[in-house]
Amino acid sequence: MSGYNGLSGDALEREYNPRRAVPDFQRFLDSQIARSAATRKALRCSLDVRYGDGPLQTLDVFPAADPRAPIHVFIHGGYWRGLDKSVYSFIAEPLVAAGATVVMLNYDLAPALAIGEIVEQTRQAVHWIYANGGALGGDPDRLYLSGHSAGGHLAAMMLAQDWAAQGLPGDVLKGVIAVSGVYDLEPVTLLAVNAEIGLTPDHAAATSLVAHPPLPICPVLVAVGGGETGDWIRQSLEFARLCRQRGLVTDYWEIGSENHFSICDRMGEAHHPLTRAMLAQMGL
Repeated sequence: MSGYNGLSGDALEREYNPRRAVPDFQRFLDSQIARSAATRKALRCSLDVRYGDGPLQTLDVFPAADPRAPIHVFIHGGYWRGLDKSVYSFIAEPLVAAGATVVMLNYDLAPALAIGEIVEQTRQAVHWIYANGGALGGDPDRLYLSGHSAGGHLAAMMLAQDWAAQGLPGDVLKGVIAVSGVYDLEPVTLLAVNAEIGLTPDHAAATSLVAHPPLPICPVLVAVGGGETGDWIRQSLEFARLCRQRGLVTDYWEIGSENHFSICDRMGEAHHPLTRAMLAQMGL
């Protein structure tokens, strides 16, 4: 049986299937869904604002009181084939309270789209948010990204864009935080979940960060839960090394014993170091 990094079969599944690694994952998701519903009731927001023609090319906006606020865009995970921005509205709470406008991003999912096409939708979102930032309640020249899991990969892929060649400021992104991402997609082709994703080896190679190395656009924080599996942590460490080699100011954090799902809870806590780092990037 073919393998990856010395792993194959059930061992590979244990390393790269977060739902196997965290058997009670649904408890975390249920709590996050409930908290996010409460957030949408408590905070002023505009939901399902369209940024493209795809069925799921929409975003939710939680504006700050100051129309000149920095804009923080969060990209959800779900192995590119599941979940939704609505699960993570709660992350907006401490950011809005501190003075940021928050955008929660959706994108069309695999297998309807290949991962490369999802990357393209994310690029389109950056263009749209920059063009419309003022109407959203923020300053487009203070644009920041974060993403979790597959969203971490998508945020990282935005570091490889030559924005100036696309008519935007070359430093359009002022900071990126990638949380528990997967950056080398080869192992995904060997997982059972790939029956839902439809990733081929060629597409995995073409959409990994080695094929699209980051440009020195902005500071980066690569964070991963200390309770993640060993190979998942290794991917974050190697991505941080790649960022440093490419000249990006890069921090790398392994956070406590957080698992793949609990680390998102920490992003909704005003005084957690990860949330404080998100705010510090924005000067808040």
